[in-house]
Amino acid sequence: MISVIIPHLDQPEMLRRCLASLTREVNPRLSVEIIVVDNGSKQMPVEVCASFPNVKLLSQSVPGPGPARNLGVANAAGDTLAFIDADCIAADGWLDEIEHQFSSDAKKSILGGDVRIGCENPSHPTLLEAYESVFAYRMKEYIAKQGFTGTGNLAVRAEVFASVGEFGGIDIAEDRDWGQRALRGGYRTHYCEKMIAYHPARKSFSELALKWQRHTAHDLARIKGRRGWRLRWIVRAAAVALSPVAEVTRICSSARLSGWRSRGLAFVGLVLIRGYRTAIMVSLACGATDAMTLSRRWNPRSIAGTPSKNR
Repeated sequence: MISVIIPHLDQPEMLRRCLASLTREVNPRLSVEIIVVDNGSKQMPVEVCASFPNVKLLSQSVPGPGPARNLGVANAAGDTLAFIDADCIAADGWLDEIEHQFSSDAKKSILGGDVRIGCENPSHPTLLEAYESVFAYRMKEYIAKQGFTGTGNLAVRAEVFASVGEFGGIDIAEDRDWGQRALRGGYRTHYCEKMIAYHPARKSFSELALKWQRHTAHDLARIKGRRGWRLRWIVRAAAVALSPVAEVTRICSSARLSGWRSRGLAFVGLVLIRGYRTAIMVSLACGATDAMTLSRRWNPRSIAGTPSKNR
């Protein structure tokens, strides 16, 4: 059985699309259960989940996608665990590909799929759609260079997950932490290009800024306290500021964009984002911004320090 685990926070309509993509063409020979774990939404997605078969809805009061996924795992019956985000759409054959990969090769224990941007109008992408088509969710690169993949499109044998341990909390990058712990434990993540999930681009710069606030805070937590960390951090900030020039070739050669308009938009987006990241890094290095506050902005309810009750 495949247990699909989906963390959810205030995205009922996106969750509906996600569940529809998972249930529209289920292979009758596959045994599948879907577990949605709400993580403190203003309103539990009870009606949405009830609209689809074999969907179980749980509530996790501890903020963060890691704890939400952990609760889903604790309640899963499958020998395969598949993770996808509530705002993603699984491509046709997503579940079949997971089953095929694991059944055809007993040595494979962890799969990381391809995450693509789902543009509303592929022939006329917005600035953020163009930017994220090139620079977001580069799972093949993450697996090859850092040994981890994103938890928004991940599959793992249940016994391997038990061996590696649970996902971390909101104060770390739980996907990178888990994947690299798995690698140290002798488990390799395999990139699977046919295991495709579509993720919408952010609708506004502020949404993308929220992502980089959290990720930058996590990066600082990894090096802070080491000898000379502040100088290294400032040098790294300078490198981020200058990096758009080195990315021109990547933008021009990307197969995920077509036309010079899209490529130009991607470059403008890159300059804006890298400039914003530089500003955050400098602010953190000077102590003007608190890293803990930035990392907890994924779920504003966590800032108050009082988790909501299970419902």
